[in-house]
Formats: sequence, structure tokens, C-alpha cells
Amino acid sequence: EWVGVELTEAAGMHDGSVMGVPYFECAPKHGVFAQPVQLLFANALGAANVSAAAPSPPASASMPSAAAAFDDEELSALPSKEQTVDGTLWLGRQVKWNGKQGLVRYIGSVKFAPGEWVGVEMIEAKGMHDGNVLGVGYFTCPPQMGIIVQPSDLDLSGTHDAAVVEQAIRQAEIGARSAARQHCL
Repeated sequence: EWVGVELTEAAGMHDGSVMGVPYFECAPKHGVFAQPVQLLFANALGAANVSAAAPSPPASASMPSAAAAFDDEELSALPSKEQTVDGTLWLGRQVKWNGKQGLVRYIGSVKFAPGEWVGVEMIEAKGMHDGNVLGVGYFTCPPQMGIIVQPSDLDLSGTHDAAVVEQAIRQAEIGARSAARQHCL
């Protein structure tokens, strides 16, 4: 069971829609999903109570941040497997997601859903995060260049050599840093 939470600050992951599926509505970067046991509920006086059986807080209840709901063990990075169970995907393999190219950077379980998942670093900033989801690090990439999807969501046809994709990712990073510097000047 998962709970959709609207945060009071832009410290979330989405706007209530995940991978094109709308679950609830909120401002961009104000939405997260968590399991009830991961939530800290505040009463009307502002005192915090931790309880899996606590009722859902009203929409006006304040949530400190998504990361505050996890314990220290869950904040550490999870180790990746070398390849998927069926062997069709491996670390460094080029893939396509929604027609955009990227490289596999993580394979394994995730804290937010059961099953085998794949973390991908996209070539262009068309992703959703930097490899961290709800305070858990699965892999590292620049902001808005990471996705985590199920293996069946990836297209393996028409992909290029991984070295070519690696070079394209690095060139995109250099271009983004250069544009950011010019914007600051």
C-alpha cells in the first residue's frame, strides 16, 4: 500500500503523476509516494506522532520532507546487480525509453515497489531525477537525467554502441555546465 503525499516545499519528485499516470494533483516537485510506516504524522498542535495506523493527515498538514520519512539504513545506496534475471540487460547497455537513448546504470530491487527495476542515465535531460528516489541512491547522474523503470519499459532495438552513448552523455553534461556558467554571468 502506498500513500501519495503533497509536500509544502518543492522537495518532492513529481506533480502527482508518475510515468504518465496521474494519481493526484499538486505543484511540480511537491509530490512523493511513501508507505504508511514511513510517514511522520503531525497533530493539530504540531507534535509529531509515528504510527502506521494513524489516519491520513488533512491536505493542510505539514510534511518536513521526503527524506525525513526514511531511517538511516534506507538512505544508503543500494548495490546494483550486473545484469537482469533474464540476461537481456546489463550495466552499461544502451537502451531507449520513450524513444530517448540512455545507458543502464542500476539493476535490482527498489524501496518503492516490488520486482526488478532498471536505472537509466538518459543522454538528454529528459529524465526525472539524479538516480536518487525518495532519499535512496540507486545510481548517480546529473539532475533530470535519471529514470528507474521496469525492464519491459525499455526498448533494445536500434541502439548504438555504449561507447558512443557514453561520449554523448559527457558532451551533454559539458554543454549543460557551459550554459549554466553563461547564465550566471
